[in-house]
Amino acid sequence: MKKYELTAEFIEKWGKKLFRIKALISFGSVEAGELGGYVEKEDNLAQDGNAWVYGNARVYGNARVYGNAEVYGNARVYGNARVYGDAEVYGNARVYGDAEVYGNARVSGDARVCGNAEVCGNAEVYGNARVSGDARVSGDADYLLIGRIGSRFSFTTFFKNKDKGITVSCGCFLGTIAEFRAKVTDTHGNNKHAKMYNLAADMAELQILGEEHFDKLNTNKSEPF
Repeated sequence: MKKYELTAEFIEKWGKKLFRIKALISFGSVEAGELGGYVEKEDNLAQDGNAWVYGNARVYGNARVYGNAEVYGNARVYGNARVYGDAEVYGNARVYGDAEVYGNARVSGDARVCGNAEVCGNAEVYGNARVSGDARVSGDADYLLIGRIGSRFSFTTFFKNKDKGITVSCGCFLGTIAEFRAKVTDTHGNNKHAKMYNLAADMAELQILGEEHFDKLNTNKSEPF
């Protein structure tokens, strides 16, 4: 038996029709007859489990929400993204590309999770965080959002990648922490902005990689050539 249906109410966005959903039965915290958010097609939201799309939230493309996951607020899930388990995506958050959010993870605020990124476990990604590429964030210590800093007074996100290193998202830049430091030196030399970016990178290494690894990195930096 289906738990919801697509209603005749729809909005047109990005060349697509997205239909408001309506619960046919009661499940989880959803009551029979309750209106939900918008999906492009039934494939976007599982007919089993307690997964639901609420309010003004939208799921479209080849994205899929299932398990006990919830998408609400003004959140968007699209592309080939997957949101499942007990995960929640809300606020103005966006999950897209081939990204996956699962477990007890939370993505909220103006956060963006995209590319092949994975956010899982008990991780919470929020604010202006940008987690993308080969990210694998499974706990709160796996990423660090710092801002507003730099010549543009913007936010910089450091996050653990699938190789257990650190990737940095800063403006148009996306690369390893070593590449980030090199770019900072190339752009800012040793001025105030460079010092702040490098301090932020130090903090990220300490939090994400741990004290032992951080001490080892700094020992290597201090060794003579």
